[in-house]
Amino acid sequence: MGHTIAKVKLYNPHDLSKYLDLELLVDTGSTYTWIKRSKLEKLGIKSMGKRRFRTIENRIIERYIGKAIVECLGRRATTIIVVAEERDNEVLGLHVLEGLGLEVDQVTKQLREVEAILAL
Repeated sequence: MGHTIAKVKLYNPHDLSKYLDLELLVDTGSTYTWIKRSKLEKLGIKSMGKRRFRTIENRIIERYIGKAIVECLGRRATTIIVVAEERDNEVLGLHVLEGLGLEVDQVTKQLREVEAILAL
């Protein structure tokens, strides 16, 4: 079993000239993308409030959230970003993968375009 690492650009949604190139662990078990506070501050991304999260250890924690644009494999999507504290991991979560129309290929462990998005 391997890990999937994604090369992404993270943009300030109000000023696309402000961006960072990042390599993030893809975590399909995480709803949102988590980025360290110091990196978000460099981009000028402001928080929009707090949310509560349940950790894999079943603890409840509170973190600020913000909004950013993520680009990966030539696709861009606006998404919610969790403001990660220094002890938190940085990950690319499922919400942005779905927004980008990407998934993890279970054989190659690489990101690929989704063949079709479910519509009801």
